[in-house]
Amino acid sequence: MPLPQSLARLNRLVTNRITRPFATRLPGFAVLHHTGRVTGSSYATPLNAWRRESEVVVALTYGEEVDWLANARATPPSRMVMGGGWLRVGLPRDLGTADGMRSVPGIVRPFLRALDVTGFVAFPVED
Repeated sequence: MPLPQSLARLNRLVTNRITRPFATRLPGFAVLHHTGRVTGSSYATPLNAWRRESEVVVALTYGEEVDWLANARATPPSRMVMGGGWLRVGLPRDLGTADGMRSVPGIVRPFLRALDVTGFVAFPVED
């Protein structure tokens, strides 16, 4: 079961604003810059993400029904800041639980399992 939506709302209002500057440089994090599919507004969302060859794998800690994922699917490409550098990323594809878990560092897997994270997507890097 993904983390509760009430926590997602708190993160959107408070935590994301605090972590956004750090998430662009910390390992295991990225900031996705995407456009709202309804509003056309620009958003910057911190994510748990890892580079794997020519794609970026993202753990769906709040499940698949999140606005940032719907926006990225509706208005590709998006831009992502990871490790201090910009990436242009395409349409995310679902990985499934097994492939998603294999795609993240081993040290992270127990934490994701403890949070019952079962969804993962992979963004192809287009740069």
